[in-house]
Amino acid sequence: MIAFPGLEDVTAITLHLSDGGNNMSLTKPNVLFLCTGNSARSQMAEGYLKHVAGDQFEVFSAGIEPKGLNPLAVQAMEEIGIDISHQKSKDVVSFLGQYMPYIVTVCDDAKERCPIFPRTYKFVHWSFDDPAAAKGSQDEKLAVFRRVRDEIARRIDQEFVSKVAKQGA
Repeated sequence: MIAFPGLEDVTAITLHLSDGGNNMSLTKPNVLFLCTGNSARSQMAEGYLKHVAGDQFEVFSAGIEPKGLNPLAVQAMEEIGIDISHQKSKDVVSFLGQYMPYIVTVCDDAKERCPIFPRTYKFVHWSFDDPAAAKGSQDEKLAVFRRVRDEIARRIDQEFVSKVAKQGA
């Protein structure tokens, strides 16, 4: 077993041996980003973590009441070179029963309504404004998506990426 410093409470990487050791596979820890609609915040978080540390984590997102991917979330991520246009809104129910060492709620509603995931080692709550609720012109709405995108990226860099990088140093 290999552990990431700062992530001691998670079974980070486990080597599974089968067929007498001839067939090895590497399992990365699952991270589930959860929000109400799975249309913006959790989708941007999924795309960002996959982009910067997809080799270290299996990354998913879901919603309590999935609404579909918001085009402004796609545009905001595209601006920083990350394509999330292929991602789909998923219902959190589809993840029940799966091993999720990390659950990250990115809105207060999801925190209050998040189902129980047995064996979750780290339940984290990050409260971000809902960019889909932004009012104004298209440019004003996009500015809110950019701000929230950047806030999400900073938190992921702090909580996931920097801790994994320290492990390699």
